Amino acid sequence: MWLYLHPDSEYGVSDLADRLGVPLSTLHREVVRLDDAGLITSRTIGRNRMVRASADHPAAKPLTELLEVTFGPRAVIAEEFAIPGARQVVIFGSWAARFAGEAGPPPHDVDVLVVGKVDRADVYEAADRASSRLGIQVNPVVRSAKQWADPEDALVKQIKASAHAAVLGTPETLGA
Repeated sequence: MWLYLHPDSEYGVSDLADRLGVPLSTLHREVVRLDDAGLITSRTIGRNRMVRASADHPAAKPLTELLEVTFGPRAVIAEEFAIPGARQVVIFGSWAARFAGEAGPPPHDVDVLVVGKVDRADVYEAADRASSRLGIQVNPVVRSAKQWADPEDALVKQIKASAHAAVLGTPETLGA
């Protein structure tokens, strides 16, 4: 899962075991199986085995899409930002653009708008948890429901004019 959700990255097996919190022997067994199946590629540098997702495998695209839906930013952001006072949570920026089909490299961060009356400490804790789970930076911003409805708010105007994905709440929850 981690490799397909980070397709441009290569990881050492030991580092990956640490990141995932699994025993090295367990991960090594899975790496051998996945490598034999052609789902990942590996190479050896000295004593280190480096692995990455095999983008050329016929199952790569559908597998990545399935993993995005179940373990990707939309799912993680929705779970972590379900905090008191959050009426709507929207992903915007480069991640939302790629999700909408815009060409470009995989994003290195996720921009998140939280609409509602929330404790900022809760927002930043949610962002830290999501960053840890996703392995990329999560950048939260907060707007009140009134600000979200304000057509003159520059950030809101930018978000509404570009690709964005509501992951928690709907426009109806804001009375829009």
